[in-house]
Amino acid sequence: MSKLNCRFCDTALTHTLVDLGMSPLSNAYVKPERLQAMEAFFPLHAYVCDKCFLVQLPEVEKPENIFVDYAYFSSYSASWLRHCEVYVNKMIERFGYGPKHQVIEIASNDGYLLKYFKQRGVPVLGVEPAANVAKVAQNAGINTITKFFGVKTAKELAAGNMKADLLLGNNVLAHVPDINDFVGGMKVVLKAGGVVTMEFPHLMRLMQENQFDTIYHEHFSYLSFSTVKTIFAKHGLTLFDVEELPTHGGSLRIYARHVEDSAKTVSAAVTELLDREAKAGYGRIEHYTAFSEQVNRTKRKLLNFLIDARESGKRIVGYGAPAKGNTLLNYCGIRSDFLEYTVDLSPHKQGQYLPGTHIPVFAPDKIAQTKPDYVLILPWNLKDEVMEQMAHIRQWGGQFVVPIPEVKVYP
Repeated sequence: MSKLNCRFCDTALTHTLVDLGMSPLSNAYVKPERLQAMEAFFPLHAYVCDKCFLVQLPEVEKPENIFVDYAYFSSYSASWLRHCEVYVNKMIERFGYGPKHQVIEIASNDGYLLKYFKQRGVPVLGVEPAANVAKVAQNAGINTITKFFGVKTAKELAAGNMKADLLLGNNVLAHVPDINDFVGGMKVVLKAGGVVTMEFPHLMRLMQENQFDTIYHEHFSYLSFSTVKTIFAKHGLTLFDVEELPTHGGSLRIYARHVEDSAKTVSAAVTELLDREAKAGYGRIEHYTAFSEQVNRTKRKLLNFLIDARESGKRIVGYGAPAKGNTLLNYCGIRSDFLEYTVDLSPHKQGQYLPGTHIPVFAPDKIAQTKPDYVLILPWNLKDEVMEQMAHIRQWGGQFVVPIPEVKVYP
């Protein structure tokens, strides 16, 4: 095996967080006419650096082969849209953004968030690498350019007098293979008194709650607050505030500013979270290397449940076709012998098959037609939304199953 080095500090990677075997790209949904064709599988092996403690996957596939034609559209989750509208209102209230300010979103997807700033009269620009997704935003009147973000794009924007009062990115910091180029670009395009906010799944929650299914090839990095602080500091950016969020199983929203911008003082929340991570062991390599056995136990419990249910003649289907679900199903070897089909609200996924497992994806009304005994909620982070939306399964005695952090059945 060729030598692997940390993508942030270039230290040799010799320690494993977890090895999930071989898996296809989690958003590489299979069209019916391609069911007999070969699929590409890649190692899904997460390493941890013993110097900076960045958890990371090796770059087994180029970002342009993952994100240029993308299957994920943010606007299909009602709870996520509510989250974004609350965020926009909060930023305007806290920092006073208005018509004279510029908001730039990195990985702006289909304009799901920027539309709320636009409605409030704040100028917006989206930077989105997936052309098919960016087109949806453009058609909705959201100013969007189709580019990957980094120092080069940031310099182009700055040269065109396009710099950000608010630079934001939701669930993108983990998606970039060259994290130094990405954060370095933020420094370039941020105005002198500007603010960066980034949201990303919190490594502490991932490990505490066995959220191993959030490990997939689109996520190159898995981030603790202390490691992110180190990365941003290297590029002249200071984290001055942090919030813990329930989204995606537990996320952080960090607030960053230029090092020179001393007007924004560092909050007590920053110190408190750094201390909590240190006490929990996020500065010790042994804490990370113990994670694999937790994952093994979670896999065994889920398979035991599915085997017992099928042996009892129960019918099981899935709800959702998220990337995390594809990691879970491929790692556990769950195919249509366990899960007859799954359903998803997104028409972009309906009529296709899940990568690797080839479980078919239908529209949600399929569940009412077949009346299964169990519905396995693959986007478990949205379980409350899903159980409310699909409450009618209780009419025939159907029950919900949530696989993470451990198997739990909801009547």
